[in-house]
Amino acid sequence: MKNRKNTTSGLLYSTEFGRMCPHCSQPSQKCICIQKKQQAIDKGDGIVRVSRETKGRKGKGVTCITGIPLPLDSLKRLSTQLKQKCGSGGTLKNTTIEIQGDQRDIVMEELIKLGFKVKRSGG
Repeated sequence: MKNRKNTTSGLLYSTEFGRMCPHCSQPSQKCICIQKKQQAIDKGDGIVRVSRETKGRKGKGVTCITGIPLPLDSLKRLSTQLKQKCGSGGTLKNTTIEIQGDQRDIVMEELIKLGFKVKRSGG
């Protein structure tokens, strides 16, 4: 049997600091990894794209919003705001907001109100 290197070795929780980052071994509030990710947000071309996808969802459609140049905490707040406006559920995966159902028109209006340059992508 070969020895496998455990990639998640290290302290994950400390009674003194709480949750710890498995990559940099710092408390999650002072995590170097997350701060680098938030600083290195890709501005892209400055256009927010709104599309509808059904892949891997058994035919159920979701509205996908990509290209928003915001840090992770602001994306979470925007995601919650859009889900409430649409009256449906959804999730935030990496930097893509997914909202259940075909909500493209509502999402585009809301994003334009917030000052984003928005395009409908896909079919």
